[in-house]
Formats: sequence, C-alpha cells, structure tokens
Amino acid sequence: MRRTASSTTAAEVTETADGSSGRSSARLVAALEALTRAEEGMGLAELSVAVGAPKSSLLGILRSLVRLGYLAHAHGLYRLGPRSFRLAADMLAVRRFPSLVRPVLQDLHARTEETVFLVQLDDVARRVTYVEGIDSPNPVRYTVPTGTTRPLYVSAGGLMLLAFQDPAFIDTYLRSVSLDPLTPRTITDVGKLRQRLQTIRRDGFAVSLGETVPGAAGVAAPIFNADGSVTAGLLIAAPIERFEKQLPRFKRLLQDATSIVSGITPPPAAAGPRPPRTRSGRTARGGD
Repeated sequence: MRRTASSTTAAEVTETADGSSGRSSARLVAALEALTRAEEGMGLAELSVAVGAPKSSLLGILRSLVRLGYLAHAHGLYRLGPRSFRLAADMLAVRRFPSLVRPVLQDLHARTEETVFLVQLDDVARRVTYVEGIDSPNPVRYTVPTGTTRPLYVSAGGLMLLAFQDPAFIDTYLRSVSLDPLTPRTITDVGKLRQRLQTIRRDGFAVSLGETVPGAAGVAAPIFNADGSVTAGLLIAAPIERFEKQLPRFKRLLQDATSIVSGITPPPAAAGPRPPRTRSGRTARGGD
C-alpha cells in the first residue's frame, strides 16, 4: 500500500510501503533532469533507460508528476509541465529579488543610520526570515544574522507580514500557533493579537517595542507584489531610546522606500532560509 503526503507536492511520489523512499526520490529527480534536456519530450521506454528504472516502477512516479503539474503527457510523450517552469522561475527570483531591493535598503540605511532589513515570509514554516540586512554604524545597535527566522506573532517584521495575509491564512495560523512570550511585552492573547493585526493593516506599519528582545524596537512596512499580496517588507531596528524619537520620520522613509520596490514580485521563502550567519564578523545582539 502506497502512503502519500497530505500536501499536493512532489513529495507524494517519493515514499512507498516497502521503505524505498530514497530510490523513488532519485528516480523522480533523474526523470526531471532527463526531461530538461529533451525539448521534444520522451516516451516511457526512453525514460526507463535514461533513469535506469523498470517501466512499471517509473510509471507511477510519472503519473503523479503529471497530476501535480510538474510534467505534461500527450501522444505518448512526457514533457516538463507548467509547475516545473514556475518552480524554475521562482528559484531564479530567489536570487534576483534581494539584489533588486539592495540599493533601496542601502539608501534607507544611509538616511536612518540604523540597522535595516529586508524580511520575507516563509509561508510553509510560517515564520519571518531576515533575508538581507545592513548594520547601524552606531556603537549601540541591534543586529540579526542573515537567515535568522522568527515567529510571525512577534517582531515588527513578523507582525507586518502576518497582518497582510488573507483571513484564511491568519485564522489557520492563530489556531495552530502557541503564543509563547519572548519578553514581558509579547502579546500572548489571541483576541488582542487579532486587534493588533487589524490596526497594522489599516495603518500600513507594524511597530514593536521590546516584544522580541528587551530594549530593541522596530518598525516595518510591506512591499506589495504586483497582484497586491505581501510576502516581503522593509524593517528598521534600533534601541528604544533612539527609536521612539525618530519613529514618525522612520515611517515616512519606509513608505518612500517600499513604494519604490512594490510591484517587484518576490517569491515565497518556502524552501527555508539560508543558514544563519553574521555580517562582517559582527556579533548579533538581537533586534525586533
């Protein structure tokens, strides 16, 4: 009996009752690689030779990939399907999007002299990922290593991303997440958090004061995709004592910055973040 994963991904075709998940995974990848080199497509017999697998074993994998949209099958030939091309485009965009935003991030850093970040939604893990950052030149500052992830219910970046998701995403998230406090200021009441999210969506900004790390503050604004959705944003982080005096100015600067890069559709960070690392050898001290 074949067991399948609950989500409609290629993972459905990789696990069998006899425990041959590794062999099935290898055949799946080999089939996709063979078809990337076959513009006219390949038949089952050709793929069987290319992959080195019996036709009977390969057929189930191919059918699943067709059903999921990774392959197309017509007139006895298999070709790459629309979902494969979309995956390839997203992989290229993962590398491209931060480089497009970087000049805006650098300008924001120069204008604020505070730590600034590009943050992105990982909608599979349901966390915020710190994709790109530039540290403040001030002796007292807050930094977060690139690749760090945090829960969506804390930090300005996470709250901003959560607030701009569709109601179904928010409802599912709030039903499943445990609102564990990171500091005494962390909101742990679902009702209050819902109200907070409504306010953030109305105002267009999320502000966090010591809710993730004591003494750290942040303000984040969304980057709107071409379709109006939000999967990324910009964040300014600073010590609370400097932050509160500059908050109105920070909001104006964020609004200007996000308006420049909105419309460039970033991919979701569903594949997971890069391993955490510090920038320029500096020691991370937190952030919000």
